[in-house]
Amino acid sequence: MTQFAVSGQHYLFNVQTFASIVLSNGGDDYQYALRDRTTHGVIADVADGVSELGVLVQTTQTAADLDAAFAECGVEFVELIQSAPRVALPATHPLVNAASLTLDQLDDYPYIYFEQEPEAPVFLAEEALAGAPRRKAIACTDRASLSELIVALNGYTVTSGILVGISDGKGLATVPLDTDVKLHLGYIAKKGADLSETAQKFIAKLESNLKRYARF
Repeated sequence: MTQFAVSGQHYLFNVQTFASIVLSNGGDDYQYALRDRTTHGVIADVADGVSELGVLVQTTQTAADLDAAFAECGVEFVELIQSAPRVALPATHPLVNAASLTLDQLDDYPYIYFEQEPEAPVFLAEEALAGAPRRKAIACTDRASLSELIVALNGYTVTSGILVGISDGKGLATVPLDTDVKLHLGYIAKKGADLSETAQKFIAKLESNLKRYARF
């Protein structure tokens, strides 16, 4: 019987990749799990063996702190691709046709982001430039809710811009964010672990999807 579990931050490409692996493996007897977690939750799941892989994004600002946290927990990060942060906002937003956007230009609009644990350091945030001050900020814990809030409130978030294959991304568009910060997209696994065949297939498909859909 095939058994495989992956935890990840709230990115749409996690879901598409996972579904592809379930479909390609087929079979009548399997146990799978896909877990949307906070950043700390992803690290804990992999460190504790609850999930074999954890899909995470570092930035040039957070990489050093995250790598230290990974090492402390006995996991390691493998980068698959680099990309640039983008602003996700409603397809009908007044700024949607801009060539690029700064955070100052977005100051009047609500910033929607994924909540982490209480007292979590800023380097655990899922969004690039999470430490920048915002006048209007709304935390949520669910990917579909975040997308709905962005559309309903004419808000925005900062993301990878990879909105593929899943219905809760269809009302959004992305615009490049004017910043030198880069995203490092990849996964974590236990240090020295021998990955299962399904985990290796997941990684290969994840890398393929990221390279296909990443925007800069």
